[in-house]
Amino acid sequence: MGTTKRLTVFAVSLLFSLLHTGCVSMMERAGRVLDGSAFAERVQAVYRTPAGDDGLEIRIMRARDGEYSLLILPERFPSVQIRTSAPNADGEFILVSLDYLGGNEHGWNEFRLDLFGSGRFDRTRFSVSPGFEPVQISLGRIRRYDTRITGSDALTYLRNRHERILALTEWMHEQEGRPQDMGTCRGSFERHWGPILFPELARRRDRPRDWLLEGDVRVRAENVGWNTGYTERVFPELLWNVRNSGTLLRDWEEALEWIHLKYGWGGLVERLTRETVLIRAGR
Repeated sequence: MGTTKRLTVFAVSLLFSLLHTGCVSMMERAGRVLDGSAFAERVQAVYRTPAGDDGLEIRIMRARDGEYSLLILPERFPSVQIRTSAPNADGEFILVSLDYLGGNEHGWNEFRLDLFGSGRFDRTRFSVSPGFEPVQISLGRIRRYDTRITGSDALTYLRNRHERILALTEWMHEQEGRPQDMGTCRGSFERHWGPILFPELARRRDRPRDWLLEGDVRVRAENVGWNTGYTERVFPELLWNVRNSGTLLRDWEEALEWIHLKYGWGGLVERLTRETVLIRAGR
């Protein structure tokens, strides 16, 4: 059996196993095996922050064509890989993209977000210059059950979802009493915001007080009777139809990692722009 055929058989077998074990993080890795990207480049060296520091891993990568780049892996956001150009003689690099691959029970969302900015890396220290920012989603793919969405259809869908997630997380940051350290733990993030966003689906004891008032009207979508009165009391008008149509629930179920990333974006920026001492970790 040839090498390519063996890899294909391995990938399909792996995905079949993962679908039946519900292991989301391993499903994400399977996505990279299936499209071949896991074999497209090699790690030349690995650098990490010292133990006890907020973790970053920096990998020096070499593509098949001999081109070098850096890959930045932030520990608190395992669904993210940030790509930069190869550092020049002075250690300066250009930010290229943020690659996101987030799994859910039935598939995954994958996209490339172009970045604007620069930084420095000299194998002992690393930092990104302040003011770096995202530009737009330029590539993407979606997997739902046995359906794969690619090309312009995927790009349109992912950009629309991105706009909804931005609106949602901006609203979250405006709420009084919100926890301040949500960027570090997705589980805490989910437990806090789930009952606020979807009291219809929460346990009675976890629902916000007065979430259901006399005269409130419900509309049914995605097999849930959404309380439109609660929607209008709590959310900005931009999100009324998003919640009442069940679209917000689909975003939450299919892209929770993505929502958590955008909510914690300020913490990610702060971590990357802080000068970091590195130690050689491998290769």
